[in-house]
Amino acid sequence: MLTLRGSRGPRCGAELNDLGVIPDGAVLVRDGVLQEVGPTRRIENLALARTALEINAAGRVLMPGFVDSHTHLLFPPPGGAESAADLARAVRATTAQRLEMRARAHLEAMARHGTTTVEVKSGCGPDESAETKILRVLSSLKRDHLDVVPTFLFRLPEGSGEEALHEAAEWTIRELLPKIRRRRLARFADILWNSDGPEPYRDFVRLLEAARGMGFGCKLHLERRRSEAALTAAVERFAVTVDHLEHAAPSDARLLAGSCTMATLLPCASFHSGRGDAPARALIDAGAAVAIASNFNPQHTPTLNMQTAMALGCLRMGMTAAEAISAATINGAHAVGRADHVGSLEPGKVADLLILNAPDYRDLARDFGMNLVHMTMKRGEFIYTEGEVSMARRPAQVFPEPVRAM
Repeated sequence: MLTLRGSRGPRCGAELNDLGVIPDGAVLVRDGVLQEVGPTRRIENLALARTALEINAAGRVLMPGFVDSHTHLLFPPPGGAESAADLARAVRATTAQRLEMRARAHLEAMARHGTTTVEVKSGCGPDESAETKILRVLSSLKRDHLDVVPTFLFRLPEGSGEEALHEAAEWTIRELLPKIRRRRLARFADILWNSDGPEPYRDFVRLLEAARGMGFGCKLHLERRRSEAALTAAVERFAVTVDHLEHAAPSDARLLAGSCTMATLLPCASFHSGRGDAPARALIDAGAAVAIASNFNPQHTPTLNMQTAMALGCLRMGMTAAEAISAATINGAHAVGRADHVGSLEPGKVADLLILNAPDYRDLARDFGMNLVHMTMKRGEFIYTEGEVSMARRPAQVFPEPVRAM
């Protein structure tokens, strides 16, 4: 059993390798909450355990559910490489019911692969109707089994100049962010920092400061270029995470180390795009806190299996299996502001857990592309249980007599 119990803050450095392993462990769940966590012999002797329903996980790994802290579940929609304006129009033209149905299908697939909490970004650009539609759909999904954490992503269409950025930033600060906050449609504001120069810098910083002043947790999207100025702004303004970092340098690792800003690593994004990977080893060795997420995106990163993201973190980025597990559970929970409730197996936390078809947690680093999840529990209820494959009987095939060519 991997408990991931430990310090209250995000795990850094050597802490990432401490999974709080109990070789023969058990949990006691009541009303969706973990009541007791410890060695099986102690849990079995508790009075409350004598009338409990027993789930036998002998020979398997028991661990917290995955927290996928960076996804683009609904935008951009699947399809060809259209412009951002075309994609936003596609969202406006699609009914909320259809968007919700599409999102729910993705969430169910995530649950089958062990994700129990997922962050979802908007990102339609300066299009209030499309942005609001996506955020409202995400709010309706909060009633489902998985915990959905909505994030407003400020994105400008490619090729926008400084004047367009300034106007969009002013409008977002004055109009859009206050509406989103008032309607409680998003918990985080994520800034896609995609321009350099003093004028864009001022606009991005104003967005960060305005969002933080309104009570949003702030994140920074550094997808395409290395920008020490952007990282400095994120650290100085207490951003919760900086995401992607495919172009980060060792000096960036030192900048993040010791700050309250985490690095969210997205190995599936690098795998699908062919770009370089974030320097996970340098970040961890410097003492920065790291999370791993899928970056699921129906168009560009169609991978929603967190096990795949973790295996890529180990195979391509030099992480240990334990570091990847910590990054995908407790640190992912810190990245979405849910670490008091999920991410580890500790009394008082929500009973979000997995039973794996594996005798050793290190199999998560080795079995690339497989689904090792045997059962997924969310709030004390099994929302996925592995089933048998039904092999239908086929009628015997009758082959004609061979014909010899003359």
